[in-house]
Amino acid sequence: MNSPTRRARRLFARGSWAETRRIAAILRDETIGGALLLAATVLALGWANSPWSGSYDSLLTTHFGPSALHLDLSVREWAADGLLAVFFFVAGLELKREFVAGDLRDPGRAALPVAAAAGGVAVPAVLYTLLNLHGGALRGWAIPTATDIAFALSVLAVVGRCLPSALRTFLLTLAVVDDLLAIVIIAVAYTSELSVVALVAAAVPLAAFTVLAQRRVRAWWLLLPLAVLTWALVHASGVHATVAGVLLGFAVPVLRSERAGGPQAGPGLAEHFEHRWRPLSAGVAVPVFAFCSAGVTVGGLAGLADALSDRAALGVIVGLVVGKAIGIFTTTWLVARFTGASLERGLAWIDVAGLALLGGIGFTVSLLIGELAFGPGSARDDHVKVGVLTASVTAALLATVVLRLRNRAYARIHQLETADDDHDGVPDVYLARRLSASAAAARRRRRPAGG
Repeated sequence: MNSPTRRARRLFARGSWAETRRIAAILRDETIGGALLLAATVLALGWANSPWSGSYDSLLTTHFGPSALHLDLSVREWAADGLLAVFFFVAGLELKREFVAGDLRDPGRAALPVAAAAGGVAVPAVLYTLLNLHGGALRGWAIPTATDIAFALSVLAVVGRCLPSALRTFLLTLAVVDDLLAIVIIAVAYTSELSVVALVAAAVPLAAFTVLAQRRVRAWWLLLPLAVLTWALVHASGVHATVAGVLLGFAVPVLRSERAGGPQAGPGLAEHFEHRWRPLSAGVAVPVFAFCSAGVTVGGLAGLADALSDRAALGVIVGLVVGKAIGIFTTTWLVARFTGASLERGLAWIDVAGLALLGGIGFTVSLLIGELAFGPGSARDDHVKVGVLTASVTAALLATVVLRLRNRAYARIHQLETADDDHDGVPDVYLARRLSASAAAARRRRRPAGG
């Protein structure tokens, strides 16, 4: 007998109901954070271009902290090195949880956002490099590689309220992987002086933190000092301190211990920490960093034209608006082409194009890399900031146009995903999938051997 035809894999297939609810909760937090991020950016730009711009610069250059520990930092440095470590700690927690306990523990589902993130990093870097081969700004090649989670999801909340859950999950996972790739780039490409002694010393509190976390210890008075000490030693080593946030996030276990009842007994330590720290990341850390980094003096239309004539700014704009769209869309198409997968019913490639354009909203990490590449407050760093802001607004507008064209299709899919005719709290489409999976399993059990 011929073997039964295997069902073709579908890209952006609907995930589990539990995962859909969790992603929806994350999106709500990030959307609020995006609104605060936008407010902080507007405030910084307004202050930096006001008659009181001198007080803004004075605030950012104010130093405080123990100099004996190499922590006599300016307000701007505390925001970039300290607060963003919280952001990357949450990103590390989210990514580990997604791949250990989420729908992306299936390698087939995980391959798409990871590949798309890689394409969305590589193509912008190449385009920036080609535009700056002879411009003296090659050090900024990594600036257009990152997608800003909060801003992208805020735009999505306004223009794509009914966007299918699988597309939202794809964008969130892509942005997290994207930012973590950017952190690897920062650690490798933007570490000029390395203190091996401090880096080795950082491994001691990190190991102690890992042991306590693996034992499911939640006592903040034990874990927090170890985390701060790890961060301080990584900072002293010359490696950007935000790397410590990612390492600490990866050290936290996702699943509950067998003694506590195993994975089905409830949320693990990673989810507990994510619930506690995500509001601080989205509501405080990222907006404060934006306030400290986005305040660039434009100087009217002439100043804007001067900034945009810089090849570094032009490379950032082309990288984010064009490179991100090409990288994400092309990689997704190649995954479909070489795996024989097709899009989920109701979706079209224009939906992927809209998300790819949305990936061009680069803000938080792009500004951070710009400061590392050219020095905070330098003329070229100011030009890069103008480029990042211009590119992010352009990408948001283009994505809005594309996604708005598909609103009716999204509304139909949303209605299907949220229909709950029997009022049991679980949408009918998820119950149907569960019943279908159970029936398929029963048929496999009844099938005679060799049939």
